[in-house]
Amino acid sequence: MEHLNLILLNSTMDFGITVTLIGYLIVLSALIFLFLVYLLIPKLLDMYTRSRMRRAGKKDAEESTIGHSGEVNAAISMAIYLCMNEKHDIESGKITAKKLSKRYSPWSSKIYTIQGGLNSRF
Repeated sequence: MEHLNLILLNSTMDFGITVTLIGYLIVLSALIFLFLVYLLIPKLLDMYTRSRMRRAGKKDAEESTIGHSGEVNAAISMAIYLCMNEKHDIESGKITAKKLSKRYSPWSSKIYTIQGGLNSRF
């Protein structure tokens, strides 16, 4: 009996190790794929922009690049941050509750309930 338990435990451990290794490989390959995609996107955009500028007849197409310096990127990100913050309204932070008078609503009326209402009408 003890020998059988060791065999089952050994096969279970092998399965667990296999699943763990496959899981790590899947995650690692997905991360490498995303790294390559994000690495290639700026280069593809630069090539696309250069080709459009060449078709438009601009001479600066070969020299210009999309890449900006860190200062320019910081200024752009700060402008976007300030623009996004201006769109939010400033709230007072007070929470008040007003008691409203109840209006008639057929949705809460007991006259139109499914069991009582239909049986009493027909």
